[in-house]
Formats: sequence, structure tokens, C-alpha cells
Amino acid sequence: MTVVYAELAEALRTRQPVVLVTVVDGPGTGAKLLITAAGERTGSLGDAALDERVGRDALAALAAGQTAIRHYGRHGEPERPDLTVFIESFTAPRRMIIFGAVDFAAALTQAAKLLKYVVTVCDARPIFATRARFPQADEVIVDWPQRLLSRIGPSLTPRDAVCVLTHDPKFDVPAIVAALGTEVGYLGVMGSRNTHRDRLERLRSEGVPSAALARLHAPIGLDIGALTPEETAVSICAEIIAERAGLEVVRPLGQVKTPIHH
Repeated sequence: MTVVYAELAEALRTRQPVVLVTVVDGPGTGAKLLITAAGERTGSLGDAALDERVGRDALAALAAGQTAIRHYGRHGEPERPDLTVFIESFTAPRRMIIFGAVDFAAALTQAAKLLKYVVTVCDARPIFATRARFPQADEVIVDWPQRLLSRIGPSLTPRDAVCVLTHDPKFDVPAIVAALGTEVGYLGVMGSRNTHRDRLERLRSEGVPSAALARLHAPIGLDIGALTPEETAVSICAEIIAERAGLEVVRPLGQVKTPIHH
């Protein structure tokens, strides 16, 4: 158990997401299992099948940034009364940085808050970037994208998202170049296919390599027939979820033969 606490302390010191599972009632009360976001385990709850099942549930809780109490059988059978575990996630909330104080940004802010993102809206135009227009955002910042990312870029992680909703090269090109210099997991850019082709040429002229351009999700969002800002926000969030799950093809669940929960 000393090893578990030592690794937990190191993860907290280095700000690495981990989840700690503790048996709080039943056989093995006090046993602990520490799991990293990569699935590496330290400790045990006393049974390999139990570790496996609880480990999957714990990683799902970590991905959602949730803490929960769950009940299992002695060998991991779900919803059995044999033992109770406390699943404790240690991770910072996901962040979404939205560039462009447009109507789509207001809708995306609302959708992202449902997914528990901490949302920052940034625009260099003070007349548009106001708290009154984005009351649900955690931050509304008047600044140029590259300046904001120079300050917060090192703190962005693969769990975070940057959404560029502007259509002006003097905004979106610097924003994309700066975002590509971070470890952000999702980088989506709004605009038509023609707009994006022109944007890619500008980015190449800025020296951005093709491998980096492959990180862009553009046009932003999934093809679900979205028309309104609200529907577009849903399509963007759906693409972020699919990207996080590692899905390259998205289909209706009724057509999926693999397990529903990835």
C-alpha cells in the first residue's frame, strides 16, 4: 500500500490523471488499486477478475472526471452486494478554448458545459467578446489567439480541445499555428472545404508541415445534417467524443456489432 500512495503522490505532483479504487466494505476492506490513464495498475483488490472489471469502470470514471461508489461480486460481477468500492478520480477538468466570439461559439459553449468542459471564449474584438454574450463561459478573454496560447498552451493536454470558429485568416491562421504547438487532443476549424483549402495553403506558407496539418479536424464536426448553431455544436461535440474514443468510422448503434461501450 505504501507503493500505491507513493505513486499517487508522484502523479499528483506531476499533474498526471490517475484513479484510486478502495474497497470500503466487504472482503478485503482497505485494499487499493491505482490506475493511470494509460491503464497501468499498482496494487490489487485481491482478485484478478475483480481488478479487471473494476479497472475498466475506474478508467471510464477517470475519463469523465467522476468519483463514484460501486458494488461488485467477489470476482467482479457488477451490482452484487459482496463488496463496495470507492472510485476516486484525480484529474483536472477538460478545457475547451473557443476562438471567435460568434453565434456558433455561444451554442458550442452551452453544449461543452453539458460535457463538463471548462470553456474559454477568446476574440480580439472587444465589442463581441463580452460576458453578456457568453454568460455560460468560464472565461471571456479579449486577446489575439496566439497571445493567449503563448500563455496557456503549455498547460493544454490531450484531454483538451481547441475550436477555431473564425473565418478571417488574420485570426485563424495564427490560432492554428499556435495550437499545433501544444499537446491539445482535438483541434477543430470551422469553414467550407474551399475555405479550408485556402487556409491550408496559408498554413503551408507559414512552414507548417503536412504531418501537423493532419491533426486538423476541418470542416469541424460530424456530418449529421446540422444546420443551426445549436445543431452544429452537437456535431462538434460528437466528433470530439468520437475522437477521444478512437473511432474513425461513426455509425448508428443499431448497425454496430461490437460492444456499445468502448
